[in-house]
Amino acid sequence: MPHSHPTNTSLSELHLTGVPGLQHLHHWISVPFCIMYLVTLAGNSTLLCVIKADPSLHLPMFLFLSMLAVIDLVMSTSITPKMLGIFWFHSTAISLDACLTQMYFVHAFSVMESGVLVAMAFDRYVAICNPLRYLSILTCPVVAAIGLATLLRAVVFMSPLTFQIHRLPLCSPAVVDHSYCEHMAVLKLACRDAAFSNTYSLSISTYVGSFDSLLIALSYALILRAVLSLSSPQARRKAFSTCSSHLCLIALFYIPGLLSMYMERYHQELPPHIQVLLADIYLLIPPAFNPLIYGIRTKQIRDGVCKVI
Repeated sequence: MPHSHPTNTSLSELHLTGVPGLQHLHHWISVPFCIMYLVTLAGNSTLLCVIKADPSLHLPMFLFLSMLAVIDLVMSTSITPKMLGIFWFHSTAISLDACLTQMYFVHAFSVMESGVLVAMAFDRYVAICNPLRYLSILTCPVVAAIGLATLLRAVVFMSPLTFQIHRLPLCSPAVVDHSYCEHMAVLKLACRDAAFSNTYSLSISTYVGSFDSLLIALSYALILRAVLSLSSPQARRKAFSTCSSHLCLIALFYIPGLLSMYMERYHQELPPHIQVLLADIYLLIPPAFNPLIYGIRTKQIRDGVCKVI
């Protein structure tokens, strides 16, 4: 049975509902969520250890992969333990400061992940289309500058959003109909008009999602054009397989996140649990599968794992 929430909650404390309308299934929902989190921890930690331990993997491609692994670990850890606490122990309470911190980490690291995915697509474009100049184009200072740029972009875009929400007065009952502190769900508690914050968050998400996915699509289009010129059918099949798996995983990151945000913003007539589950999918599935798709399927990583073992 769904558990009740206090209706006279201090505004220094909020309560998360988990998956609205599916509270009676929380124990079942927690099983795949827990498995994905454990896979995320094991896969990304292993990837980082292997790349650090093997000097032959200290190349731009694997440096970007290390950035992605760190981002995935932080992003997943910022929400999953609390979600599992809700599902298993009905631990719905979260302080306002902790909620805003969680919100900042989730959305800032999502923007960072998007930037790193663009960098990885550019890395593959240079490696395939201009291999002789690969190491002269993507030098260590260039890789570090790209990583710093993705960090600064996330801070610049997300800091104003968190600051705006922090200044808004929130009304009781302080119940957030979500499994984590998603900014639009928290904005529903605002006692005054939050149209500017809503518009700002939607604009930033649309810009990051559309601009970055366009750059990724352009990079892979150029890669596929180069692949089609290969004389070996086996090489073409392998390249198509790699590109298609990358693009499917990238779509799982962008599409559910944007869909959940637009559904929340424009109040589509869909059950609320669908919007919440979509928001959870884009934060849980890609971090679990990134080490497999970008790492284990790469021969150098497999060889590095064998060396470490």
